[in-house]
Amino acid sequence: MVTESPGVTSYDTELLDRAGTLRTDAELMEKYARRLRATAATLGDCPAAPEWSLTTLEQQAAACTTAAEQLRTAAEALHAHARAAG
Repeated sequence: MVTESPGVTSYDTELLDRAGTLRTDAELMEKYARRLRATAATLGDCPAAPEWSLTTLEQQAAACTTAAEQLRTAAEALHAHARAAG
């Protein structure tokens, strides 16, 4: 038997689901940042790597880290909004 919390609407549930998706996306962005940094480290040992590659990979990794932080902030805001409404 399925029961619902008395003050939680389907809209609130949808917001909570979206918050969860944002958290998952944040984890993926952190994973991408780690991969980019690992690639940069590998290329750092490669004399044939283009000069620009390390800087570009580090910039992309930093952007992924920033995106992850922003996604977590958005998830927290959605979660708080859903809880306050419910």
